[in-house]
Amino acid sequence: MIRLEALTLGYGPRTLLDAVSAELPAGTLTALIGRNGTGKSTLLRALAGLGPVRGGRVLLDGRPLDATPPQELARTVAFVTTERVRIADLRCRDLVALGRAPYTNWIGRMQAEDSAVVAHALDRVGMADYADRTLDRMSDGESQRVMIARALAQQTPIILLDEPTSFLDLPNRYELCTLLARLAHEERKCILFSTHELDIALSLCDAVALIDPPQLHLLPPDEMIRSGRIERLFGSDTVRFDTSGGFFRIRR
Repeated sequence: MIRLEALTLGYGPRTLLDAVSAELPAGTLTALIGRNGTGKSTLLRALAGLGPVRGGRVLLDGRPLDATPPQELARTVAFVTTERVRIADLRCRDLVALGRAPYTNWIGRMQAEDSAVVAHALDRVGMADYADRTLDRMSDGESQRVMIARALAQQTPIILLDEPTSFLDLPNRYELCTLLARLAHEERKCILFSTHELDIALSLCDAVALIDPPQLHLLPPDEMIRSGRIERLFGSDTVRFDTSGGFFRIRR
């Protein structure tokens, strides 16, 4: 669970979020949307403990972020960035094994239990057969799945992802977000990811968090559409919704 209590974020003289409060429960997939430069990455980094908070507080799994020791924080939240990892000779299983760092002994030695967790994480994202393949031989979609496997190996109740679909084609975008939804629902994880894909956010997610500085609006997809906030923010000439047939379609 992620809870924001009167959270204020910004940089320089600019305030991105001003005293916003929201709660993202376990077992849900939430899309974070907003125009470029409105603070999506800033918010995710703050939730991961990697960025400053100007005011208010963040609670992760019921514990204040600023009172959580680094070792415990690493067991509470996993963060997947937009960076593409293409390290030659680094096998997929070795990258995923980095997620076990918060649990290994002082010299970082993997135990049998850790190896089993790594194998399970690769299997959950459909990459078990790629365990020994090196990262420089992976497609963008495969690489992103391996990064999610690393987050799963970290065994945290919360997973944050910064634009995980950025380098993927449309079928892989849907496939990846369907995977995230399945992980959230089946493993009771709280998953928050930033995206520019409005159709994916509205069709696959349990909730949509829309940043409209200095406010954050958190609603189920159908309520977000009815609110008109997306059309007002992105422009009604750019985004229009058609709910005929029982699904959302975005016309551009």
